[in-house]
Amino acid sequence: MTTSTIHPMALDGLKVLEMGQLIAGPFASKLLGEFGAEVIKIEPPKIGDPLRKWRKLKDGTSLWWHVQSRNKQSLTLNLKDAEGQAIVRQLIAETDILIENFRPGTLEAWGLGWEELSAINPQLIMLRISGYGQTGPYRDLPGFGVIGEAMGGLRYLTGHPGQAPVRVGVSLGDSLSALYGVIGVLLALQERQRSGEGQMIDVALYESVFAMMESLIPEYSTYGHIREPAGSALPGITPSNSYLCQDGQYVLIAGNGDSIYKRLMTVIGRPDLAENPQLAHNDGRSQQAELIDAAISAWTQNHNRAQVLSVLQEADVPAGFPYTAADIVQDPHYQARQMLEIVQTSAGALQVPAVLPKLSRTPGRIGQGGPTLGEHSNDVLAGLGLSPEQIQGLRERGVI
Repeated sequence: MTTSTIHPMALDGLKVLEMGQLIAGPFASKLLGEFGAEVIKIEPPKIGDPLRKWRKLKDGTSLWWHVQSRNKQSLTLNLKDAEGQAIVRQLIAETDILIENFRPGTLEAWGLGWEELSAINPQLIMLRISGYGQTGPYRDLPGFGVIGEAMGGLRYLTGHPGQAPVRVGVSLGDSLSALYGVIGVLLALQERQRSGEGQMIDVALYESVFAMMESLIPEYSTYGHIREPAGSALPGITPSNSYLCQDGQYVLIAGNGDSIYKRLMTVIGRPDLAENPQLAHNDGRSQQAELIDAAISAWTQNHNRAQVLSVLQEADVPAGFPYTAADIVQDPHYQARQMLEIVQTSAGALQVPAVLPKLSRTPGRIGQGGPTLGEHSNDVLAGLGLSPEQIQGLRERGVI
C-alpha cells in the first residue's frame, strides 16, 4: 500500500472483468481499479498480455506493465476453449462492467457477445473499444491507436508543413478512447440506478480522436478551409508558439489573451506592437502572426531560457518549457501535488504516476503493481466454487 490511511473509495463494490489487451481496454479498467473497483484481468495462458514485453523491461517484465495493470487480479484463461468460455459466463453473472477491445465479432464467435452475456446478467455494462466501432463498413479492419489518430484527423495536423506527419510520443488515441469509455461506463452506472438495466458502450479509436478536433469540421463545411500542419504554432490563435533561446533551449509562450498580449509585448520592449489597435484582439493578431512571432523570437534569442522564464513569470505571462522525465521527477510542483508515488512490485520499488483525478473525500489509490501472470487464477476460480482438483484439471488441459 502507498498510504497507511484506508479510506472509502468511489467505486467500492463494483466488479470489473477485463478481456482486453495492450492499451485502450486495460487503460480504462486501470482507471476504474484506482477508485476501488475490483478488476479481474483475463490473460492468455503462458503468454499473457503482450504489454508485459513492451518497452523497457526489468526482470523480464515491462515497467509500463506496473502502471497499466496496477490494482488488477490476473486470471489466465483460454477464451477459445469451451471450458474457458463457460468460466467467463459464470463470472459475468456477478460482473458489473465488462471491458473488451477485441476486433468486432471476436467475442460473438466465442459465444460471448453482448446478446448472450446481457441475457445472463441484464444489469451488465459492457464497454467495447475497437478501431472503427461495432458497425459500419470498416468495422472488421484491424485498428490500432496510430490508425485512429490518422483517421481522426490528428496526424495530418501534427508536424511541420511539407514534412512527414509525426506522432505524439505516447499512445494518445488509445488513451483518449479509454477516457471516453470510462465516461460511458460512469454514465451507464448512473442510468442503471434508475432503470436497473445495463447497456453496451461502443467506443471507436478514430472517433475519440475526432472528438478532440475542435473547429476542424465547421471551418471546412462553412469556408472549405482545410487546416494544415503548422509546426509548433497554433494557427488562428496568436501568439502561441515555441521560441528558441540564446542557450539553444526552447520556451513555450502563450500570449494569446488580449491583456496578456499587451504585457508580453511591453516586457520584450515592443510597445509599438502592444498599443497597435489592429493587434488588440486575436483576429487581428492572427493576420500578423509572423510579425509577432519574429518580435518574440528576436527577444528570446538574446536571453537564456531561465532568464526568459523569469521575466515572463514576473510579467504574469504564461510560459514554460518541454519537460523531460528528469524535469518531471525533480520539479517541486509535481512533488507538492504528490503526482509521483513509490509502489512495491515484483520488479521492486518503482516510481510511478499517481492517480487522477483528485477527489477530496473518496480519492483513488494504488494498492499494488501489475500482477504476475495468472497470480490470482486459483483464488478467482475457487470463488466460483471450483475445487483444487478441478482447477488443476483446467491447468493440465491448458484452459488456464
